[in-house]
Amino acid sequence: MSSPGLKTVTLGCKVNQYETEYVREGLLSAGYVDVADEEIADLCVVNTCTVTSSGDSKSRQAIRQLARHNPGTRIVVMGCYATRAAEEVACLPGVVEVITDKRELPDLLQRFGVIDIPTGVSGLGQRHRAYVKVQDGCLLRCSFCIIPKVRPNMYSRPLREILTEVQRLVDRGYREVVLTGIHLGHYGVDFNRGKPKTSWTRLSHLLRAIVALPGDFRVRLSSIEVTEVTHELIDVFAEFPQRVCPHLHISMQSGSDAVLRRMNRRWGRDRFVDRCRLVQSVLDEPALTTDIIVGFPGETEGEFIQTCDVAREIGFSKIHVFPFSARRGTPAATMPNQLSKKVKQQRVHLLSQLERELKTQYTQSLTGRQLQVLVEGRSRTDHGRMTGTSCRYLPVEFVGGEDLISNFCSVIVRCPQDNGATGEMA
Repeated sequence: MSSPGLKTVTLGCKVNQYETEYVREGLLSAGYVDVADEEIADLCVVNTCTVTSSGDSKSRQAIRQLARHNPGTRIVVMGCYATRAAEEVACLPGVVEVITDKRELPDLLQRFGVIDIPTGVSGLGQRHRAYVKVQDGCLLRCSFCIIPKVRPNMYSRPLREILTEVQRLVDRGYREVVLTGIHLGHYGVDFNRGKPKTSWTRLSHLLRAIVALPGDFRVRLSSIEVTEVTHELIDVFAEFPQRVCPHLHISMQSGSDAVLRRMNRRWGRDRFVDRCRLVQSVLDEPALTTDIIVGFPGETEGEFIQTCDVAREIGFSKIHVFPFSARRGTPAATMPNQLSKKVKQQRVHLLSQLERELKTQYTQSLTGRQLQVLVEGRSRTDHGRMTGTSCRYLPVEFVGGEDLISNFCSVIVRCPQDNGATGEMA
């Protein structure tokens, strides 16, 4: 009797990618096998996203395609869209189970024959960087975001469990570990309730414990809020410059105090700039990246210009630019003065132009510097070159051999290009 076939599809964030791998590894341990796209799977797992209505649409499309191309398959749906619209998802073709709470995943695995429930993952498929989920849940109430409604339960994984997982990944050859969570900076908040501040566990403590593990690897943080870039966290970056990537993705969303208030963010422009300046004063040429929403309800031309001014003042090395998308169920969706699609597109275009300018400036500031690059494969545009991700999150291409893949290489940055830089091995 042949082993049952398995297919997985993931939409959305790094946390979803991690959680899909957790389910996949559990099912493989119970006898399932991965099957190719053209083969028919007995079981399909879809991890959905609901950040935007486009995420909902893509999730439904993925489910329908799996049902159409895998007749008779059973489809299990999990993720934020499944949580937000469980009845809607359950009516889609082939769906046999909808998981509305990620804490149910161990029970799901047991129902599909998994005996030894995994406590983490041992890899991330074909990826060269390993994501490690350390935290789940968000208690904030940003007016544009649906996530607190679908992941409201704050939960931090035990430190010892995380350390065991990171060591396992390093032992299996992963050279970069990316710590991720729904609200990464709130790691440990649930542990600390009722305890004196002197005995709190925070993200800085977790990072310090990870860098003490043996092995040739580095650590990177995923998205974090500016109020959680604490002095203690910056100190760990400064103490271990070869172990902790000098890169922070600090979500700004807007550089206008008025827009930030409408977004129900917890800080203003000055506090954001001051904390970024602190990071830049303590660390050596750190890469600061961010997310910005343009065209938020009521955003004036002047408020948009304020955002551009702050981006220029900080000198972000990369900006993820998003046009505001009204998310049903959030306060921002019903706010007055919704902007036209044309205005939002114009502002996306202008901010994207600025983003390219700032990216080039940052890359030029690194010219002649020697960076640690994790080599990930051959260049798509020049097969004579290898490509990889530097410690400062700058993609770098250089001449080298395939024996370097999945290893660190010291590369001197030579010339900026559209999506990164070219360099040469040191």
